[in-house]
Amino acid sequence: MSDVLELVDVSVVREGRALVDQVSWSVKEGERWVILGPNGAGKTTLLNVASSYLFPTKGSTTVLGEKLGKVDVFELRPRIGMAGIALADKLPRTQTVLETVLTAAYGMTATWQEDYEEVDERRARAFLDVLGMTDFLDRKFGTLSEGERKRTLIARAMMTDPELLLLDEPAAGLDLGGREDLVRRLGRLAKDPLAPSMVMVTHHVEEIPPGFTHVLMIRQGKVLAAGPVELELTSRNLSHCFGLPLIVERNGDRWTAQGLPLA
Repeated sequence: MSDVLELVDVSVVREGRALVDQVSWSVKEGERWVILGPNGAGKTTLLNVASSYLFPTKGSTTVLGEKLGKVDVFELRPRIGMAGIALADKLPRTQTVLETVLTAAYGMTATWQEDYEEVDERRARAFLDVLGMTDFLDRKFGTLSEGERKRTLIARAMMTDPELLLLDEPAAGLDLGGREDLVRRLGRLAKDPLAPSMVMVTHHVEEIPPGFTHVLMIRQGKVLAAGPVELELTSRNLSHCFGLPLIVERNGDRWTAQGLPLA
């Protein structure tokens, strides 16, 4: 399998502080990775490098066979699907859900004078259906709940038929029902052999969808563990990552973690 993403000794330094520090990591075609770590660990920074919106201060990054610094990122970015809260803030609240997803076909955030083809609308409707948003097509994006917005953004990220799908804390801010619905739908997507390679950032092992194959743990910008989820997602590794004694358990295809009781 070829590498979809490869970071070699990557550091991102801002105001003298390393947000990520000498990270070497690769994602191969068909793999589904979750990035775990506490607040400020560098998770979103890694995702921004992978999306080509942030260039490393040191080291090299290759995305979909193209090396950052030697490729036109405006040609590369349509091959990458990105869903996160930063994008949600840029989207017009008055657009419908269907329009919000359709605009991605032209790399736009808002409708202008585009003539969308019937195939574009069919694709948008299909992705929204997979994510349980068929009943919301005509709803204004600004009126959606947090969970509905997250699902709309993921459908939007799929519109360009990306080769790499990046999800930045897709379950953040959701209640229990919203989280479980989203995790279930992402699990179905992860198990689809035609779906793109995926990387998802989260703080919580409970949010890891079924079908995710690998885990990267990061703390203070440094990689602590990386590899198959069943080998690396251990109590020892997670405790080291979060700086607290934790017990990790697996129940079927889902994970849980809890701290040890205080003496």
